[in-house]
Amino acid sequence: MRKFMARHRAYKSNLNRDMGRMHKNNKVIYHNHSMTSDVEQNTLREEILKKVKQFSNLRTEQEFVPGKTKIPYAGRIYDYEEMTTLVDSALDFWLTAGKYAERFEKEYAEFFGTRYCSLTNSGSSANLLALSALTSNALGKDKLRRGDKVITCATGFPTTLNPIYQNGLIPIFVDAEIGTYNPLPAGIEEAAEKGARAIMLAHTLGNPFDLDTTMKVAKEHGLYVIEDCCDAVGAKWDGKPVGTFGEFGTVSFYPAHQMTMGEGGAVMTSNAIYKKLVESFRDWGRDCYCPAGKDNTCGKRFGQKLGELPRGYDHKYTYSNIGYNLKVTDMQAAVGVAQLKKLPEFLRKRKENFQFLLSSLKEHDDVFIMPKKYAKADISPFGFPLSVRKDAKFTKNDIVERLESKGIQTRMLFGGNLVRQPAYIGMEQERIGKLENSDFVMNNTFWIGVYPGLTKQMLEYIISVFDEFVKEKER
Repeated sequence: MRKFMARHRAYKSNLNRDMGRMHKNNKVIYHNHSMTSDVEQNTLREEILKKVKQFSNLRTEQEFVPGKTKIPYAGRIYDYEEMTTLVDSALDFWLTAGKYAERFEKEYAEFFGTRYCSLTNSGSSANLLALSALTSNALGKDKLRRGDKVITCATGFPTTLNPIYQNGLIPIFVDAEIGTYNPLPAGIEEAAEKGARAIMLAHTLGNPFDLDTTMKVAKEHGLYVIEDCCDAVGAKWDGKPVGTFGEFGTVSFYPAHQMTMGEGGAVMTSNAIYKKLVESFRDWGRDCYCPAGKDNTCGKRFGQKLGELPRGYDHKYTYSNIGYNLKVTDMQAAVGVAQLKKLPEFLRKRKENFQFLLSSLKEHDDVFIMPKKYAKADISPFGFPLSVRKDAKFTKNDIVERLESKGIQTRMLFGGNLVRQPAYIGMEQERIGKLENSDFVMNNTFWIGVYPGLTKQMLEYIISVFDEFVKEKER
């Protein structure tokens, strides 16, 4: 026992000595860091970023081998600029939203055509935040309440629909229009007559839905409008950017979209009250609107009486909404700052690729329904949709299997008819009609990519696979 106690005392003595050294060393390191001149730090930072650029330039493009090299439906397009801004942000080690997020929000709002941009961690979160903001008590009698109805499209992505259910609201499903794959305008009009309070629709694959009808209905019935622009950044209606017509526009920066920051999204609005509500729900539901690292922006941090809290309760810990933590990191925003500079060229290239596919595949419009658009719509293509006609001698699965076997990635039109998905069976809902077009989309529609990374050689190979397949089936 005496030997054990002696060893234990020696261990504690050595541990205390080592911790003391670490503490002392930390002080020295901190002291040296604080004494390091800005010139030295900036010089070292420049050297690091120069090396990052050199590293990035070592990347080589993969040679395209028809039938062997995979042709993805989407992908990231980046170079040294994204890598250097990312590393520059990392060197600051400000891991939550900071200077890059502030810069991106300002520049992106200017690009998008709204007063405000509120960054969040995904386009799905952006949808949740936009709709949740309309349920806030701050809106008084105008807020959305449990049981209120929201018009949406049966053909779409789940997270355009999910916020409706997550907020205790009831969706009214409108059928899709074949060719545009957007909600039927007549369906929106009919749904509004059923006592709807809001409209939440996506511009499918970057193709604007009928905003004339939608906004007319919204005005006549006093409905909120949320435009899901996650696939439609850069699209316009009658010369005006989509996402600027309703109360909110939402966007996504997932790698498949028009630009990326890895994960990420944003809620767009020109209403200061809506902006504050969105950021409250995003930032835990707190009433305080101080940016990260700031205190007492309102000048009344300890001088307010809110709810049933005691007067002077810390405003930073006062919650007016049932919120979440859906913030973005500054490193993501840093990538976004570099991507935004390239966005116009990305959009131009997507349109060019879309037009090439359209003009090349038109000769097969006897078996495929080609994509369509409204006269006022300026598409920002996310993908190129095709539907196999009912009287074709092959099925959607046949052509999809052939394309995939040749290395050409395909995707379904998201959830097909969402009311058929397991998650929504038995959920409270209303429908306009039998949703027959949505069933057709589920069974007959798919899409291929148009993203800027597709080369002319890849596109020509895609057309050759289609040509060979159709010729074979028509024999």
